[in-house]
Amino acid sequence: MEKKIVLIQDNAEILNLMDDVLTDEGYEVISSLTTEPIENIDIIEPDVVIVDDYIQGSKSGSEVISELKSNPETEDIPTVLSSTSPSLPETAKNCNADDYLEKPFDIDHLIDVVEKNS
Repeated sequence: MEKKIVLIQDNAEILNLMDDVLTDEGYEVISSLTTEPIENIDIIEPDVVIVDDYIQGSKSGSEVISELKSNPETEDIPTVLSSTSPSLPETAKNCNADDYLEKPFDIDHLIDVVEKNS
């Protein structure tokens, strides 16, 4: 059975690139420019959630991850925060993300991060 990834990014080109790469690696990818998939997380049951810190909507990616990690029903879902921010490691730690992905990223590094956390 394919592992599922919820992928939320702020840029359509990066979203499509990441989706293509991860799909080619055999993952089922639920990708979005908004946090809408998070509303259905209990139905999707992802193996990993990757969220950009700067996303459309009222919440940042770090807030989304913090909420997932503070909910007993979703706290065990591995999460990865992505961003171009120089303070990304600290932000990821503060929101309890399992890992982070600095942008721009190397495609092989993206795959490694997902494999390590799924």
